[in-house]
Amino acid sequence: MIDFTNCKLLYKAYSGANGKKISIEYEGQQYMLKFPLRVKNMATQLSYSNSCYSEHIGSSIFNMLGVQAQETILGTYLVGDKTRLVCACLDFTGDNKHFYDFCAIKNTVLDSTTSGTSTDLYDIIDTIEKQKYVDPICLSEHFWNMFVVDAFLGNFDRHNCNWGFLIDEKTGETTIAPVIDCGSCLLSQADERIMTKIMTNEDELNARIFTFPTSAIKQNGRKLNYYDFLTSTEIIDCLNAVNRIVPRIDLGQINEFIDNIDGTSSPQKEFYKYYLNARYDNILVPAYEFAKAQDRGPSLGR
Repeated sequence: MIDFTNCKLLYKAYSGANGKKISIEYEGQQYMLKFPLRVKNMATQLSYSNSCYSEHIGSSIFNMLGVQAQETILGTYLVGDKTRLVCACLDFTGDNKHFYDFCAIKNTVLDSTTSGTSTDLYDIIDTIEKQKYVDPICLSEHFWNMFVVDAFLGNFDRHNCNWGFLIDEKTGETTIAPVIDCGSCLLSQADERIMTKIMTNEDELNARIFTFPTSAIKQNGRKLNYYDFLTSTEIIDCLNAVNRIVPRIDLGQINEFIDNIDGTSSPQKEFYKYYLNARYDNILVPAYEFAKAQDRGPSLGR
């Protein structure tokens, strides 16, 4: 695992609530180092969350599935006399590019009755259709691709401030930014005791598949339940995303990737593989069968 302690510090600051962040230069490129959050939940024995592992695994899986995400590297950084696990995220805002989150873009839609922070589903869809920065069809496809992968990863924190656009300040060209901020997936505050309980108790597993985590996106004032929504929605763009993403998932490839992650214990690796397999079987397969049934297509093969 790479030790980033002696890397050159760069004078760039990052906002956001999910942990401390600093900017460094590594092998000639600029990276944001993300540090894990302290755990405040007394039910877990962790001092710090596993968000760095979640960030790295989640971002890597997005890229495996053909949805461009930030490039990440796991490593360590010495803070005082403590060695901290960190996730280095390649900074994609160089070459005059500036990141604008969806919240900021949403505020440019003048006839919207809600603020940029509103995560109401139909308000988001309305903004996607009315914004003038990128092709609405491409943006809708990206949004729903991201939603389906987040359902697979169990991401509970995909709000309007952690996805968006890259705008070239010189040319004005706008593109969809790579997916960022996957640290809130894969039950990042679960310690090995909780992981073992989930793998050995069906009720514990089912609670973390069918009850929580939910999406941060809301419908009728309630956060969307991934299973309920994906197996009942009539939104064509969502159904199309399910049909695109689910056949791309190669669980063998994902399992092999997890097995080769440095720094994780064997129980952690087994949990990540078990949990992703369970979410695939219990959420994505039924969602795919439902989506295919709408156009009477073939069922998913294993």
